[in-house]
Amino acid sequence: MARSLRLARWATFLYFGLNGFIMGMWVVHIPVIENRVGVSHAGLGWLLLLLGAGAFAGMQLAGPFTDRLGLRTAVPAGAVLCSAALALPGLATGAVALGGALVVLGFGNGCLDVAMNAHAVHVERAYRRPVMSAFHAVFSIGGVLAALVCAQTLSRGHPPEVTLGVVAALGTAAGLLAAPALLRTPRSGSAPKSAEGRRRRPRTPARTWALAVLALILMLCEGVANDWSTLHLRDSLDAPAATAALAYGAFATAMTAGRLLADRIAGRFGAVAVLRYGSAVAAAGLGTAALSPWTAAALAGWGLFGLGLSGCVPQLFSAAGHAEPETAATNVSRVAGLGYLGMLAGPALIGALTHVAPLNLVLLLPVALCAVGAAAAGILHTGTGTGPEAGTGTAGEPASPERSAAAGRP
Repeated sequence: MARSLRLARWATFLYFGLNGFIMGMWVVHIPVIENRVGVSHAGLGWLLLLLGAGAFAGMQLAGPFTDRLGLRTAVPAGAVLCSAALALPGLATGAVALGGALVVLGFGNGCLDVAMNAHAVHVERAYRRPVMSAFHAVFSIGGVLAALVCAQTLSRGHPPEVTLGVVAALGTAAGLLAAPALLRTPRSGSAPKSAEGRRRRPRTPARTWALAVLALILMLCEGVANDWSTLHLRDSLDAPAATAALAYGAFATAMTAGRLLADRIAGRFGAVAVLRYGSAVAAAGLGTAALSPWTAAALAGWGLFGLGLSGCVPQLFSAAGHAEPETAATNVSRVAGLGYLGMLAGPALIGALTHVAPLNLVLLLPVALCAVGAAAAGILHTGTGTGPEAGTGTAGEPASPERSAAAGRP
């Protein structure tokens, strides 16, 4: 049992890293593909909305699909679809073809995102201690590795269709090879029948929707950092381009490091503390960045913003998945879907508000949203008690099957 659980955990790391690597490969190739296809920046912006729409649709469909067919089917299927779809943007020769390719890539990304997070919930349940944040850290590391690989391939003049095609093939193979290590989990079975004999779709609990709204709020803040941190230093503080680029670097580095530490903090102090104090630190960090007249202080503020946010969203995913194990993927899909919409909407909202106020003052909106996250952290107290905080497993080892059975947990 212990060996198979460790293998399942490493397989989950692989899928998270693969997802981050695939999406990172697309992001780094955006300028090359934009020039090749011949679309403007504005046109590319509209095409990227198709990527988001595909991802949202994939997330919503993948939840019930995963619960019905099981993780050993859904996770590798999502990995294969996401990997294979990466080759499509490299083959596109026009805006219409690129738009279709991005819909498919987004759909595959959404399917893999929900399925691998649902599997992470079951791994965490078996370990009976927090392990979710580390998976999200590996996703970030996958993106960094993609940037390093692309720096080499682009500098050597490799065309995008070759690079993306090779990665698509390798990702497909990796997604299939890791599948046997995944946990065997019970399927949700058929939906219950109504009094009239018709099948009823299970309702998403109100608490899950509340977690989803919190995910929307906090991932909106994360999206703001992705698109506006560098512009903030350049436009508000007149920092040189090279210095301004460090703002996003500070945010991303701190977020990755924080996710590597968040599981231990959650295991010791609880998920509520991670969400409450993490959101408060994020608010203080972004407030400092927005209001400080000094570049060094602003960089430190963006770093604190990333550190504070790092462990928050994984706690929401974990809480949604642990609430009802038989519909874990469906509940995770609700949280992930609204969160993803927040990440897409955040940069656009900030951009619209900059027409009526300076950027540094507009950034006080995500500061207020982080404060909302801190105030609402108590919602994690209202779970079923089956999450990792309820476990008593030793901090470096999974709980034994005997202790799990004694506690009434899988």
